[in-house]
Amino acid sequence: MRILILFAMLNFSVFASNLQMLQISGVKANIDNKQIIIEREIPSECIEFGMVPELFWSEDFASKKVSSKCKKSFITTKGVVLPIKYNENIKTIGELEVLDFIKNRLLKEPQKYALIDVRRESWFKLGTIPTAINIPFDEFEKDEFFMDLFENSMKKLNVKKINDKYSFKDAKQVVIFCNGAWCKQSFYAINNLIKIGYPQEKILWYRGGIHSWNSMSFTLYKPKSND
Repeated sequence: MRILILFAMLNFSVFASNLQMLQISGVKANIDNKQIIIEREIPSECIEFGMVPELFWSEDFASKKVSSKCKKSFITTKGVVLPIKYNENIKTIGELEVLDFIKNRLLKEPQKYALIDVRRESWFKLGTIPTAINIPFDEFEKDEFFMDLFENSMKKLNVKKINDKYSFKDAKQVVIFCNGAWCKQSFYAINNLIKIGYPQEKILWYRGGIHSWNSMSFTLYKPKSND
């Protein structure tokens, strides 16, 4: 038993190490016939200065002594903070897991996986995670007045309609995200997916969303107007 536990710990350590390396090596993706490297876009001086409490825990969370290149400003009072888990069946993931999902699943088998930005199109076009597609949260809702939008969303996720029923046999595994831990749109999207019977084991939730992604200085992509 001890040998099995040690082996599992070693495997986890290697997996965690590989995940951490992704933020250094980056993930290459071809979008609109252009190669984009998804990485932490940080000036060298922001990595090299020594982080000490007096430089971090000030009123604005960063001392005036820190270079402006190393600072970001965010609105933090919007919305209501959501719990860390949607439920026990749906896994919450972070930035490194998103990178791993893109590199080792989505880019290799796009027919089986999807990274979904569930914000409105106007928000999506301002900047999103590279390789993400836009399906607004309410388009997962089976509304008789907007069935064309719902049906289109299902096609994007490989959900097939057979005899007026939906088959999730070939449904994609999805990562859902919106603006941040205070954004309810991803929560609503997951609600809608569960209501129609989407397998919960195929849903991953990136709770931090664009707010967390941007705060870590990862690459943002602005889709073309016709995306």
